[in-house]
Amino acid sequence: MNYKQITIGIVSFKSEKVIFNCLKSIKKIKKIIILDNSNDVRLKTLIKKKYPSIKFLLSKKNLGYGSGNNLIIKKAKTPYVFILSPDVILAKNCEKNLLNVVRNLKTNFSILSPMSKKNNHDFNIASNYKKSTFEVEFVKGFAMLLNKKKIIKVGLFDENIFLYLEEIDLCRRVKQANHKIFITKEAKVTHLGAKSSNIGDEFEKCRNWHWMWSQFYFNKKVSNYFLAILKFLPKIFFLALKVIFFYIVFDKYKSINSKMRLLGLLNSVVGNSSWYRPKII
Repeated sequence: MNYKQITIGIVSFKSEKVIFNCLKSIKKIKKIIILDNSNDVRLKTLIKKKYPSIKFLLSKKNLGYGSGNNLIIKKAKTPYVFILSPDVILAKNCEKNLLNVVRNLKTNFSILSPMSKKNNHDFNIASNYKKSTFEVEFVKGFAMLLNKKKIIKVGLFDENIFLYLEEIDLCRRVKQANHKIFITKEAKVTHLGAKSSNIGDEFEKCRNWHWMWSQFYFNKKVSNYFLAILKFLPKIFFLALKVIFFYIVFDKYKSINSKMRLLGLLNSVVGNSSWYRPKII
């Protein structure tokens, strides 16, 4: 096992402000594939000028996180794919330490995630384990080393989901197949969080819409439609009340975000696809 057997995959969307810091932190792994969902030719030119060996793919339409990463996984010719969000920065020796953990695990894992310095979920879980590398039920999607052969067996990311819970759904299927998921304290990253795109309010609308769409879709997938309806019916009424209340008190920002959440949830309930996309400005 060596660095040549790992491809780094990054799905970007209007990520110019953060992606260069991400790339700068990558020291050892040379095979990198970037898929840009905003079809940003200028960003491609800037990155290729500084990092000519990077394979930069332009998407003609916004594929989202899951579909974009699926394309990268299929394009990668290595047995391992290290998925990174563009707003992730690798800590010193992250790649070296991650490689050592993989060597110790051999092929006995499907997903391995480094520890996030700013993720309370990681640290809360880690406090329960004395071992530096420990098995978990799920990991967050901003930094995931995938064992390609095993992931293909359980199925790639669900392409019905545009944004949110794709990694949770994948982890659920991995565990159902009795495969293993690990977090390691040996390798660390910093995830800036909600910084992967820089289109402001438009992306915030998109995030709110898809947060509720994906929640209902995931619950429907895990249980069934009627149980999901029973769970989310109170949320529909609550969100409708929030839209009206914030409109009355002239809080336009909160009213719009509540409206987007309500619309995303209603679209998911009636079986519409995750069609909403942010307008590229």
